[in-house]
Amino acid sequence: MSIITSVDQLEALYGTPNDASTVKEVDWITPHYRAYIDAAPFVALATSGPEGLDCSPRGDLAGFVRVHDKKTLMLPDRRGNNRIDSLRNIVRDPRVALLFMIPGVGNTLRVNGRAQLSVDPELLASFAVDDKAPRSVMVMTVDTIYFQCARALVRSELWNPARHVDPKSLPSAGQILAALSQNRVGGDDYDRAWPERAKQTMW
Repeated sequence: MSIITSVDQLEALYGTPNDASTVKEVDWITPHYRAYIDAAPFVALATSGPEGLDCSPRGDLAGFVRVHDKKTLMLPDRRGNNRIDSLRNIVRDPRVALLFMIPGVGNTLRVNGRAQLSVDPELLASFAVDDKAPRSVMVMTVDTIYFQCARALVRSELWNPARHVDPKSLPSAGQILAALSQNRVGGDDYDRAWPERAKQTMW
């Protein structure tokens, strides 16, 4: 197996990026980039910590990531499984990255920067949904922001309904949990209860 071991080798293989690949990158939230952020109901959050890297999905109503100013984004932490992998990492290493995705749109938006967690009562209250505030809000300072062209989503046909996978063709969460816990947790009861449990704990 031939392995690339230097940046020089890598750059020789791929060549020089064109102007469109570089001019799009800036260090502030332009009006065009804000339009993408405001329209996105989903973002992947990447963090780094002593144990390694983590990438976590974040979803909410479109525009849930708030543009505070040209250099600052705010992301509420909604209810989840309390693993807090991303949050642990941010407390120990402020470097974060976001990948925004908009249903039906090929272009994505990439943002890199540094974050901290706020528990300011007024800020938390401003993100409340159904009178339920998040426990914390990630406040991110933008270092770089740029759009990613649509090739990956076009190749994957991610938004093509004809390509959607029947969930029943894959193991369910209950089946996975049961297999890994020797039936201590999970199973059919877990799967049957999940829709109502999720509905009651969404925010």
